[in-house]
Amino acid sequence: MNNSVAKNDKKRRKHLGEEVCKLEAEMDVSPKEELEQFSGKDKDEAEEQRDLTQDKTSFKLLVESAANGIEKVTLDGTESTNQPPRITKAQKRRDKKAALEKERNKRIAEAEIENLSGARHLESQQLSVLLAARNLKIKQIASDGHCMYRAVEDQVKPQGNGWTVSSLRIQTAEYMRKHVSDFLPFSTNPNTGDMYTPDAFEKYCDDIVNTPAWGGQLEQRALSHVLQTPIEVIQADSAPIVVGEEYSNEPIILVYMRHAYGLGEHYNSVEKLKDTVSENS
Repeated sequence: MNNSVAKNDKKRRKHLGEEVCKLEAEMDVSPKEELEQFSGKDKDEAEEQRDLTQDKTSFKLLVESAANGIEKVTLDGTESTNQPPRITKAQKRRDKKAALEKERNKRIAEAEIENLSGARHLESQQLSVLLAARNLKIKQIASDGHCMYRAVEDQVKPQGNGWTVSSLRIQTAEYMRKHVSDFLPFSTNPNTGDMYTPDAFEKYCDDIVNTPAWGGQLEQRALSHVLQTPIEVIQADSAPIVVGEEYSNEPIILVYMRHAYGLGEHYNSVEKLKDTVSENS
């Protein structure tokens, strides 16, 4: 019946559907009537019931096949392909983002496992022991090129003198300009190793003020004079370095880490362990 009607003939297809429903309704009643009609015959009742059941099953398969053929015909008379839903561009972006995040978390986990036996982890452990002996611990400072100045700012902040990273940089450069002979002989180009000329040294001082140029021992010595305070730098693999020992104030303590970040060296501040204990109690 299904094959006898063209797929693009919507009117006959509709009539076919109605005819199928009618036949199915009649088929639901016919087994009972036929059982009553042939109850007195010689054929075994169980065999007759089995035959009727098989007939009904076959007919249902025929009905389902016809119904499937009707469902495949769309409103415009064409046959539907029943393809799975199309994935949108937004969903593709979300799936890609989730995959990248999963891969990133995997790399982070692998890096953390590797760091347990790496130089960064060993350095951190050594520094923790050194600081704990002095009732201190590391206070993390942002790694943004200003870390040395930020660590100094953190150390002098309790004194309430209003020092900021910007003012510390300005005063450092100003002191170095006024005492060129104390700093120029020790100033070299990091790329070539050549000693700075007076013009190159002047540009170096400009960079201290106007860029996030990393600060080192020269800047620490200048800062010790500006603040009239010793600056002590604790490191894992050698003895502490102290500049400005001629001053009697309590020293500013910085922590120098060679392996803290992939970009290079880094300075952190310190804080007392007992402060953390009292806060938690």
